[in-house]
Amino acid sequence: MTTTVAFVCVQNAGRSQMAYAFAEREKRERGRDDLEFVTGGTRPAEHVHPEVVVAMREVGIDISERLPREVSFEEIQRADVVITMGCSAEDVCPANWTGENRDWDLDDPDGKSPEAVGEIRDEIESRVVELFAEF
Repeated sequence: MTTTVAFVCVQNAGRSQMAYAFAEREKRERGRDDLEFVTGGTRPAEHVHPEVVVAMREVGIDISERLPREVSFEEIQRADVVITMGCSAEDVCPANWTGENRDWDLDDPDGKSPEAVGEIRDEIESRVVELFAEF
């Protein structure tokens, strides 16, 4: 059985992109074909925040070609767990959805210093690793 996790935020330009990238890396490294990941936003930006691209490159992950995208109602319906990055799941999860939702309550990296973005990135990486320990 496959477990689907959706990483969602408003713009899909920072936190959710980092979470998705770390989750995909962990999935590959751990050989976890039983996990599937989705990322998207409720009002996607035009591009991933440049400071986020730089921060991820510092840890060997290139997300420079990633584009923010809208998360669909169908993707949320199929997800077992929806993780928002610091915004309410009420905007994301439909009323009749029966899965689990979590809010990681992370600061938005947009416009932050490289040090602050690095701290947010490291927190996201830690939470993704903990998530894999759960599954």
